[in-house]
Amino acid sequence: MVKISIIIVNYNVRYFLEQALLSVQQAVKNIDAEVFVVDNNSVDDSVEMVKERFPTVQLIANAHNPGFSAANNQAIKLATGQYILLLNPDTVLEEDTLEKVIAFMDDHPIAGGLGVKMIDGAGNFLPESKRGLPTPFVAFSKAFGLSKLFPKSELFNRYHLGYLDKDQTHEIEILAGAFMMMPKKVLAEVGLLDETFFMYGEDIDLSYRILKGGYKNYYFADTTIIHYKGESTKKGSLSYVRTFYKAMIIFSKKHFHGEQAFILTALLQVAIYFRALITLISNLLKKIYLPVLDAFLIFIGIYWLKDFWATSWFNDANYYQASFLYFNVPLYISVWMGSIYLKGGYDRPFNLARLFSGLTIGSLLLAAIYGLLPLGFRTSRMLLLLGAVWAVIATFTIRLLLHFKRNKNFQVGKTPVKNLIIVGSKQESKRVLDLLQKAAVLPNYIGAVTPSNNKSTAFLSTIHQLQEVVKIYQVDEIIFCSKDVSSQSIMQWMTRIGPHVNYKIVPTESMSIIGSHSKNTPGELYTVAIQFQITSILQKRNKRLLDILVALVLLLIGPFMLFFLKEKTTFFINCFQVLFGKKTWVGYAAKSTLTTDLPILKPAVLNPLEGLSDNLLDDATIKRLNFLYARDYDWQKDLRLIGKGWRQLGRSFH
Repeated sequence: MVKISIIIVNYNVRYFLEQALLSVQQAVKNIDAEVFVVDNNSVDDSVEMVKERFPTVQLIANAHNPGFSAANNQAIKLATGQYILLLNPDTVLEEDTLEKVIAFMDDHPIAGGLGVKMIDGAGNFLPESKRGLPTPFVAFSKAFGLSKLFPKSELFNRYHLGYLDKDQTHEIEILAGAFMMMPKKVLAEVGLLDETFFMYGEDIDLSYRILKGGYKNYYFADTTIIHYKGESTKKGSLSYVRTFYKAMIIFSKKHFHGEQAFILTALLQVAIYFRALITLISNLLKKIYLPVLDAFLIFIGIYWLKDFWATSWFNDANYYQASFLYFNVPLYISVWMGSIYLKGGYDRPFNLARLFSGLTIGSLLLAAIYGLLPLGFRTSRMLLLLGAVWAVIATFTIRLLLHFKRNKNFQVGKTPVKNLIIVGSKQESKRVLDLLQKAAVLPNYIGAVTPSNNKSTAFLSTIHQLQEVVKIYQVDEIIFCSKDVSSQSIMQWMTRIGPHVNYKIVPTESMSIIGSHSKNTPGELYTVAIQFQITSILQKRNKRLLDILVALVLLLIGPFMLFFLKEKTTFFINCFQVLFGKKTWVGYAAKSTLTTDLPILKPAVLNPLEGLSDNLLDDATIKRLNFLYARDYDWQKDLRLIGKGWRQLGRSFH
């Protein structure tokens, strides 16, 4: 009989899934187990990877995304194991994790569910490893931040049970869906996951039904797993806030009744708007704080320059009219800010060349606008010039200071070179260095640490002295070779050294190096993969701006163009659809169905095939042209293709 059925639901996290499956392979070596992967219509070749690398895995490839609960239920219905383990794809198990949890469950027949100690990619304990039932007061304390203010309080932090020792096994109420183990007979009694929950809340609901069925849930502290988090979802988004608290409302309406249900639902409704407001303000501040700071300092500088120039040159402190401050200065700042934005001067990391280019273009544009202004608003060309010089000084200074605060140097625009060590055998260390080179990652490689007890001159030290090596060489990043170092050892060292170092793992025979330094951010990935220019922030912005400008120009001259277009009926529809972001003027050639491995673009009117003979365009050629368009994209390419195919601008998407 199969002892355990492991079910992993995947959605567009191919590289993390690969690592998770490799860790599962190690963990089931001495266990009769079966592994299911349910893929919810990923577009990152996850399905192909599983087929090629893990042929014994039972793969369910959905043609759409039915949600987390429904996908798990698909596999549970096929599973034959005594125990069912629901496991996230962004996790790594210790080699003996499954042996330990199975032994515990065998010894505790009253156990209906079990979760384990989880750490993030920086070695920090994840408090959601153990949770309490979200009653009205518990939900209130969580939603309004009391649990964070009093993390060890039994009264205020029952959501994460902060008063319970994380290093001891405890009875708990709610399990985490990232690692949720249950006897199959219990699921047969209490029911499968409730598919009303698309994502979030289904683990709370199932945990509560297990308790109501007369069983106990446990937090098991004698094994640890890595849960990277931030891979399948974006926790800092409004959609996350809305989805999470809506799931909590579904739970409260399902399990609580009367006044208790009313209070909890009301609190959660308030929490949705409260957390959404906080998230909105936080995200907005992250986006606008630098432009606002730029605008403020430029305004203050020009205000001082106005008085200085009026006094020193005109001998009249009141020489400039009040309109200078409420018309001219806002105009100057708006043009400078817009030019900086369009040139990528607000993109991270900071780039002083793009910043200077944006200010230069803005200043030239202002010089042209100056001559068109009414005479009363033409204050002083010299003041405009002085303002431009001050704008350069102010914006450069801000970025220098912000960069110094984060990196302790003034090398703005240069990514800090990390001091890197590799923990692994000589052969694997060399393989990792080759991967880094092919992925265009060039750290300051200090050396390798051998995982064995015998040190040679080829290594800095043995793994037992890893902590000392990190301190002596001021190491910023450690890459562990999982072929040579056990997952258990990796997690122990992550916890011991602490989160001030970045950790990554290179899975056995994998072409990727994986890590995540925060539970709230997407993971970092070094992989041998094509870099598509069309995915860069700057190029996406340029493409969208070009779409808008071309659409506006075409709407103005459209009545004259209709005489020359081959297809006229959808011309204005195309213009408005592009203007409102439903289409783009140039995209992939839809004649080829082989574009699933390219970055996603909106439906397009034109494509890279414009002006080419159909006789030369077989499927392989079309695929290649689409690939080159995405890889080498710049806005001028779109402009050239629009120039070639302007008579086709009225056709519908094909």
